[in-house]
Amino acid sequence: MEELFGHISLGLFILQTALFIALIFLLKKFAWKPILDAVNEREEGIKNALQSAESAKKEMQNLKSDNEKLLADARAERDALMKEAREIKDKMINDAKTEAQAAGEKMIAQAKAAIESEKNAAMADLKNQVSSLSLEIAEKVLRDELSNKESQTKLVEKMLGDAKLN
Repeated sequence: MEELFGHISLGLFILQTALFIALIFLLKKFAWKPILDAVNEREEGIKNALQSAESAKKEMQNLKSDNEKLLADARAERDALMKEAREIKDKMINDAKTEAQAAGEKMIAQAKAAIESEKNAAMADLKNQVSSLSLEIAEKVLRDELSNKESQTKLVEKMLGDAKLN
């Protein structure tokens, strides 16, 4: 019996070994290649995904630095515009002050000229009134003086005496 079991066992072992080798051969021929290809594809896909993620990360960093540069440029431009606006405002205020001062000085000069003109007109009017009044007084005095014959003679003699002295 032992021979039978030993023989069956050895035959079974050889059969199982042959089947196992055939199974490995079949698996290698038909299953290992597709499995290894799928594993390799998966590995390539993971590598590509990692490379894509890395490039996306670099691109995001570049975009972030570009955005920061754009923000810095925008801030600088805003500051320049604000400075220019302040300068324009200050210039406008100074120009308005200068124009107002010039207009004020012109008005003062015109007022002074008008006052001087009025003063001269008043002085001329006063001189006319004084001369007219003086003529009236002189006329009245002369009439009084000339109404009397003796006074006329004295006046003529006096004028002749004054004329000889000159």
